[in-house]
Amino acid sequence: MVCHFHFNTMKKIITIILLFNSLIIFCQTSNKIKNKYLLDIQLQQSIIRGKKNSMGNLNKDFFPNKNTFSIAFGSCSSEDNDLPIFNNIVKHQPDLFIFLGDNIYGDTKNIDTLKNKYHKLSKKLSFQNLIKNVPVIATWDDHDYGWNDIGKDYLLKNESKKVFLDFFGESDSSSRRIHEGIYHSYYYQIKSKIIQVILLDLRTFRDDLTIYNGEFYEDNRYSFYKQDYAPNPSKDITMLGKKQWLWLENELKVNADVRIIGSSTQFGIEWNGYESWENFPNEKQKMIDLIKNTKANNVFFISGDVHYSEISKLETDFYPLYDFTSSGLSSTWHFATPNKNRIEGPVMDNHFGLITIDFTDSKNEFVKFENWDIHDNQRFEYTIDLKNIDFKELE
Repeated sequence: MVCHFHFNTMKKIITIILLFNSLIIFCQTSNKIKNKYLLDIQLQQSIIRGKKNSMGNLNKDFFPNKNTFSIAFGSCSSEDNDLPIFNNIVKHQPDLFIFLGDNIYGDTKNIDTLKNKYHKLSKKLSFQNLIKNVPVIATWDDHDYGWNDIGKDYLLKNESKKVFLDFFGESDSSSRRIHEGIYHSYYYQIKSKIIQVILLDLRTFRDDLTIYNGEFYEDNRYSFYKQDYAPNPSKDITMLGKKQWLWLENELKVNADVRIIGSSTQFGIEWNGYESWENFPNEKQKMIDLIKNTKANNVFFISGDVHYSEISKLETDFYPLYDFTSSGLSSTWHFATPNKNRIEGPVMDNHFGLITIDFTDSKNEFVKFENWDIHDNQRFEYTIDLKNIDFKELE
């Protein structure tokens, strides 16, 4: 009886010791994983910070010996894909790369899940190749902000913002850390010329979308797919919010020779039933009026979201507004929607956009749009004479 008691007691003690040791090993392993994650992110941040100027307005990166400036950009890159397109981008040696949203597919209400998906992206060899060789700047869209088509009501938008800014190495002194949202501008000086890149935030302040209810059912062009959203004519809804609109107005008044407005969703298209500026017609007109009233020269848009590439040309009563869409770093879609404003594309394969701004000849300054696919084939090229998008030439 006594021996049996001692045996059971020893058995319980051994079990407790084994469980305790397992707990210690688990905690040590968890700490190692957490520490490795932090070290990986810190290393990546230092690389990105060393490759770009992330400070506030009017801090310029200066290129005294160049006559041209090239910008690659793209959107919709899944962390579950190897993303070989990044290696293609590096081969073209752009001066800058812009992530234009859906940089990962977070789609979560759990911030740890979001962090882990960014971490998964950071471990891709192609991504490491990109950030080590090309300066990178970024904005977000719905999937890396929160989840599909979400706007201002995402409850974790402040936490998501911190994860985004930390991942992309935004400096502690950046104005992005201070104001609500992640809108920001960057300046690049090519000899005496200034290129302004404005990255909008179309998520933090955006009001709810209006569900489609057959408003365009008589237009047979839309009969082959399901529409999600309809234009809302209300003047009480917004995409950018009051503070971002005021900031943008001030940005467009700053001296610059070329202005690129980065919009995560398409600006220059006609309505198609999906997310775009067309769902907020008063906001779209407000943008057109703002460019006109500030007499902002040489403005064009870049956009993403739709998983294909095209160039749209929106006619106005001053100069045409071009929207170069590049969406499909890894994502694809099986059709392109109707778009009467389309002048190039669509390209349905994985690709990136390449913009070259050329100041070599003062009498013939131009911007060139190119689409390059995953096989490194040029799919289209379109050149715009800067005189044709300049108020001075219209006066």
